[in-house]
Amino acid sequence: MPLDEQDVEDVGKGRDVGDGPDPTADSPLLRGPRRLSLENAETDDEQSLKYPKSVFFIIGNEFCERFSYYGMRTILSLFMIKALKLNEENATIIYHMFVMFCYFFPVFGALLADSYLGKFKTIAYLSIVYAAGNFVVATASATDIGLPSREMTYIGLLLIAIGTGGIKPCVSAFGGDQFVLPQQARQLASFFSVFYFAINAGSLISTWLTPELRTISCMGQTTCFPLAFGVPAILMLLSLVIFVIGRPGYKVFKPQGNVLVDVSKCVWNALTNKMKSADMKSHWLEHADERFSEKLRSDIRGMLRVLLLFVPLPIFWALYDQQGSRWTFQANNMNGRIGSWTIKPDQMQVVNPLLILLFLPLFETVVYPALNRAHLLTRPLQKMGTGGVLAAAAFVISALVELQLQAHYPVPLEAGLAQVRVYNSLPCDLQLAYANETFPVRRLEAWTRTDVPAPQGNASVVLGLSGSCLASAEQLALNLEEDKSVSFQLYSIDPVSQKVVSVQSRRVEDILEKDASPRVRVMYHFSDSSEHSVKFSMHGELMSNSNNISGTGDYALVPALEPAESYTITVDGKEVATNQLLDVGGVYTILVDNSDAVVLADVNPNVIHLMWLLPQYIVMSVAEVMFSVTGLEFAFTQAPVSMKSVLTSAWLLTVAFGNLIVVLITEIRFFSSQASEFFLFAGLMLVVMVLFIWLAVRYTYVESQSTDEARGAQPAAEQTDAAATKTDKS
Repeated sequence: MPLDEQDVEDVGKGRDVGDGPDPTADSPLLRGPRRLSLENAETDDEQSLKYPKSVFFIIGNEFCERFSYYGMRTILSLFMIKALKLNEENATIIYHMFVMFCYFFPVFGALLADSYLGKFKTIAYLSIVYAAGNFVVATASATDIGLPSREMTYIGLLLIAIGTGGIKPCVSAFGGDQFVLPQQARQLASFFSVFYFAINAGSLISTWLTPELRTISCMGQTTCFPLAFGVPAILMLLSLVIFVIGRPGYKVFKPQGNVLVDVSKCVWNALTNKMKSADMKSHWLEHADERFSEKLRSDIRGMLRVLLLFVPLPIFWALYDQQGSRWTFQANNMNGRIGSWTIKPDQMQVVNPLLILLFLPLFETVVYPALNRAHLLTRPLQKMGTGGVLAAAAFVISALVELQLQAHYPVPLEAGLAQVRVYNSLPCDLQLAYANETFPVRRLEAWTRTDVPAPQGNASVVLGLSGSCLASAEQLALNLEEDKSVSFQLYSIDPVSQKVVSVQSRRVEDILEKDASPRVRVMYHFSDSSEHSVKFSMHGELMSNSNNISGTGDYALVPALEPAESYTITVDGKEVATNQLLDVGGVYTILVDNSDAVVLADVNPNVIHLMWLLPQYIVMSVAEVMFSVTGLEFAFTQAPVSMKSVLTSAWLLTVAFGNLIVVLITEIRFFSSQASEFFLFAGLMLVVMVLFIWLAVRYTYVESQSTDEARGAQPAAEQTDAAATKTDKS
């Protein structure tokens, strides 16, 4: 049966690769969940063989593993900036190093399975490593229990990368091993349809759910990353248990070698001999020893022709994978409120897989036939070129959105500088003197400075205070720290006195990170010793309650509130604010004393709506369909069938190198403006596409090799590894 576009399982990137005992085995998969057309299937033999029930354990294992991976990865970027207190640049570097290793280790997983342990043991052993990494990260996310959270997170991420990368080339292939070919070819196609559904179901559910879990209040915090990481960790443990329980029913084959090893040996031998020899030959591969067959050398030459066209792939993945880092940070500065419902910034990552599921059948049944009738984009390389240009366009759109967002960003914390906020809870207005300037600070208001020099890591600021309620002018020394923002509440220890003899100050470290929920704290100053309460209501319904607050000069964090513009705030039953806006991304301080309360916005809420990100997600998803999916199909229809496993390894490595490019550009930091960096990535993509188009117009298409010819007379038992390419929503 010839290998055509309908023989390659689809959906872009990060695709699970099944390297089995027969590297020449053809893929029986269809794009998406569609089935193969098996015109020559032997129906009688198919009916005589029972459907292998053991594959349902593999499907359950895959659902739980994909849930775990994407649930953890979805919240990873925001976890690093909100809980680990990394800046966006360092969080981006760690995120993309993690993804890089996730797509680097599949090569070693395939070698381990095919040459040493076999698929079952490789999956089982590396799943233990995988689950351990999840629990390490979940434990590290409890940042207030005294553990080295950053170091533990990095160790956990490395273990997860080893685990998920190592099992990536094995699971779908192991499922294919359970069927007898060609008798059960239809059943195999049905299995992969269900397998594909399990991948998408697990990833979509977790991508939506874990951001909801992280915004729950727990452990005295307004977020609950331990719960958000703990659920994926439990699912990964469940994945391992389900897989091992199915062991008695599995067909387990001994390792029979990996064609990647043979290719590597042949290429190395040819290069070594060429450097030693002065003979001129038609191709450098002809310098390989005679122990490497002519067919192997010919197949490698055919594969290298295709690999040359992989040149733009790393840049494409460099752009594509920033959906989980830079685009998520961009979403964090936008307002996702739709009525009473709020979309979390990291939940925007679910848009791409949803659009892919929509676009794949749409392009296959509507767009491509229409283009063919118009004689446009009829060849795979033409589609890939268009997809690459669209990926660049998506980043131009994101840069334009970023330019609009920059006007509303708060002043960031910077090295060498400190930020300070001084809140006036004294019974009179103040005149505050700093750096030869005087600033009026009204009662229950604040003075803010975001550019205090702290060249040695610390700074001591002396403020001059004067006011009608002070017995005399005072000097107040405040200790600040580099790259941090702190607040000081000014109050009197004896608030009933006519004149304040001594001004007291309470130091509070600020939490200024934006989130999908408003951050609210109450700074209170009461003259009595009784307990008080501050309540937040909306349309008569109590939303949050800070009870049992008392004393002078203290503060309390308010549990997470839903963003809304109609809050009523009461202190001891007295309304102090009505129709109060507490919105997405806002950071608020409520100053309260016995007689009054004021709501102050330390960080203004987000004003640009999250839905303005949809255009760039739509364009990037179209780019993925045209560039990545078509590219995968092109590779498998143009290269020799025996080189499939090598091509899939190369495909995954392009993902790894793409993420390495993001790490390098972020580390070099060409621009201080994120918008400029987006334009840089768009420009790189366009430059690479010019090179790609130059190569494409010189490329000569080859007729696909017959799969039956490639298999020769090998027994059907050795043709079980039908999943040469298995998708994995990324």
